[in-house]
Amino acid sequence: MNSSLLSGLNPEQRQAVTLPHQSALILAGAGSGKTRVLTTRIAYLISTGAVSPQGILAVTFTNKAAKEMVTRLSAMLPINTRGMWFGTFHGLCNRMLRAHHRDANLPQSFQILDSGDQLSAIKRLMKAMNVDDEKYPPREVQNFISSSKEQGLRANEVEAFDPYTRRKVEIFAEYDAQCQREGVVDFSELLLRCYELLSRNAAIREHYQERFKHILVDEFQDTNKLQYQWLKLLAGDKNALFAVGDDDQSIYAFRGANVGNMQQLTRDFHVENVIKLEQNYRSHGNILDAANALIQNNRNRLGKNLWTAENGGEQLRVYEAATDVDEAAFIVDEIKQLHSEGVNLKEIALLYRSNAQSRVLEHALVSAGLSYRVYGGLRFFERQEIKHALAYLRLMENTDDDNALLRIINFPTRGIGTRSIEQLQEAAKQNNTTLFDAAARAGGKVSAFVALIESLRSATRELPLPEIIDHVLQRSGLIAHYQNETGVKKREAEERLENLNELINAAALFVHENEDDSLTSFLTHASLEAGEHQAGDQDDALHLMTVHSSKGLEFHTVFITGLEEGLFPHQNSQREDGGLDEERRLMYVAITRARRRLYLSFAQSRMLHGQVSYGMVSSFLRELPEGLLHWITPRVTARNSFASSKSTPVSPLLSGGVLAPSPENGRAGEELGWRIGQRVFHQKFGEGVITGVEGSGADARVQVNFKRAGSKWLALEYAKLTAM
Repeated sequence: MNSSLLSGLNPEQRQAVTLPHQSALILAGAGSGKTRVLTTRIAYLISTGAVSPQGILAVTFTNKAAKEMVTRLSAMLPINTRGMWFGTFHGLCNRMLRAHHRDANLPQSFQILDSGDQLSAIKRLMKAMNVDDEKYPPREVQNFISSSKEQGLRANEVEAFDPYTRRKVEIFAEYDAQCQREGVVDFSELLLRCYELLSRNAAIREHYQERFKHILVDEFQDTNKLQYQWLKLLAGDKNALFAVGDDDQSIYAFRGANVGNMQQLTRDFHVENVIKLEQNYRSHGNILDAANALIQNNRNRLGKNLWTAENGGEQLRVYEAATDVDEAAFIVDEIKQLHSEGVNLKEIALLYRSNAQSRVLEHALVSAGLSYRVYGGLRFFERQEIKHALAYLRLMENTDDDNALLRIINFPTRGIGTRSIEQLQEAAKQNNTTLFDAAARAGGKVSAFVALIESLRSATRELPLPEIIDHVLQRSGLIAHYQNETGVKKREAEERLENLNELINAAALFVHENEDDSLTSFLTHASLEAGEHQAGDQDDALHLMTVHSSKGLEFHTVFITGLEEGLFPHQNSQREDGGLDEERRLMYVAITRARRRLYLSFAQSRMLHGQVSYGMVSSFLRELPEGLLHWITPRVTARNSFASSKSTPVSPLLSGGVLAPSPENGRAGEELGWRIGQRVFHQKFGEGVITGVEGSGADARVQVNFKRAGSKWLALEYAKLTAM
C-alpha cells in the first residue's frame, strides 16, 4: 500500500479510512474533510487488495461530486477509473435499468422526463380524464405522485381514506400506464423501477451483491426512504455500507430526505462505533462556537462538536437596519470595504432564506456597480429553446414520446392549431395508439410534421452526434425562428441562439468525455443534468443565493440577511412537525459557510410581495452567545431579547409592535401630496381611502382602506398609487 495515502490524516480520519470490512457511519461535520475521507477510503481498499476497482459502488448526490471523487482518486492511484460505478442515485439506477431493460419492462431507448415534462404529461392526462385542474392542481398531483414513489409506493399501495385522495390515486395509476405506454420514466420512477427490479429478480440482485463488496455513500443525511431501501438491497447480508453524512446538515425534508435514516442505519447494519469527524479545517473558532451553540437547541441529534486548531478569529458582526433598503446599503458599503482590503468578490456570499429577498440586494448592487451572479438560476438543459431542441431529438429517437410531440408539433408555428391537436388526441385515444401514429394518418399540416420527423431520422442516421444536433437545429426551423425575431425580443433571441449553438458544443464534449456517440445516451445525460446546477467559476463576482443553494460551498465572508421571525426561521416551519429543527439546521449550514468573517443582519421593516411588513428579530440570533457577537448598531431592545447598555426605546421590530402614524408623521405625509381621507386607486387592490400617512423620502408610506382587499400599509416608493 502507498503509505503516503494516510499521511496528513487526523486520527479520526485515519480510523475511518482503515476500517476493516464492516459497515460504518462517519458523522462528518462541516469542513471536516469528508470528501478526502471518502476518496482515501476507496484508494485504501484498492491499494491493499481488499477489492478491485470494479467491486466498488460510490453514490453521491450530484454529478459534480462524483466527478470530483474520480478526479481525486485518479491523482492518488494509477488506475483506469472509466469502468467504475461512481454517480448519483438516479444515474446509477439508469445504468442498471439500461443494462436490464427487458427485465424492467422498458424499451431499450426509454427516455427520462424532467420535472417540467412530467408536469406537462400530467396536465395532458388530466385533460383526457376530464379532471378539474382547479380542484386538483397539476403541480399538487405531481408532488403526490413523486412523494408516493419516493416512499416506494405504487398507486394500488397508497392508502386513500377520502374521495379526494382516491381521485388522485386514480390519476397516479393512469399516469403510470401512460408512461409505460410511451416508454418514458420520470426521476422518481428511475429509482422505484430499479428497486423493484432488484427486489423481484433474485439473479440480478445476487449479481450486483456479489460484485459490489463495498458501497460508499456521500451526504447520507439527504437520503429518502426508497434510496435507503435500495442501498439495503444492494448491501445484502455481507457487503459493507460506508455512509458519510451529517445529521446537523439535513435540510431537504421538503424533497423527502429522512434524517432518521442515519439512526436506522446504525440499527439495521449493527454499527456499534460511529466515527465522528469534528475537526474543522474551514472556519475560525468563533464561527464554529456560534454554530455549535445554535445546533445544541435541536433534539434527537447524534451529537458532535466542531473545533479547529485555528484561533478564535473575529466576532460575528450583527447589524440592525431600519428597512431592507438600509440593510442592503450597509451590505454594499461593507463589500466595498472588504474589496478594498483585498478580498475578491467571488469570496463573498450573500445568503437569504427566500428568493423574494434578492430583489432589493440586486438593486443595491447594480446601483453600486458591483458585479454579482445569482447562484441557482435556470439550468442550461431547462431553458426553453434547449427543451424544444431536445424534444425534436427525443421524438426522433422514440416516436412513442407523446410529450415531446406536443411540445414541438407547432413550434416553430406551422399552422397546427389547438383544435387539430385535440382531434389528434381523440383519435389516438379511440384507436389506442400514440399521437405520432395518429398524426401519420391525419393528413394536411399534421402529416407534414410527421414527414419532417421521418426525414430528420433518415438524414441523421449515419451522422456523428454533434452533426445530428446541428442538422436538426437547422432543418427543424428553430434557428430560423430565433433569427427572425425583431424589436424587443431580438436580444433575447440572440441569447437563445447562443444557447442552441452551445448545445452542439455540449454534445461534442459529451462524446469526448464518455467515448459514447449514442443519441439515447446524450438525451439521458441531458435529463440527468437538468436536475442540478453546476456553477462556473467565472469572473470576480459576488454570489447571491438561498441558504439551501449554499450547502457544500464555502467563502471568506458570508452575509446572512433577513434574520427575522417568519422569514428565517420561515413561517411555514411553525406548521410542520420538526419544522423549526430543520430551519435551525439550515441556519447551521449558513453559519458554517464562512471561513473568516460572518455578518448577521435584519431589518425593522421589509418590502415583501409588494407590501411593507414588520416583524421580530429571529429567535436564532437570540440563541447565539453574546460574547461571540459584535453589534455594529446599538442594541435598542429589551433585556429579554438583547441587553441594552443604554436606556433606549424598544424598536418596533424587536417588540413586535407596528408604528402608528403620529400627528408629526401625518403632516410630513401631507407634504408629499397625500392626505388622510383622500380617495386613491391601486392596480392590484382597486379603490380605497387613505386612513394614515407617515414618514418621508424613501420611508414614506400610507395606510389605505381598500373596498375589496381591506386595510394595507403601502410604501409610496413602490405602491404607484393614483389619486381619484
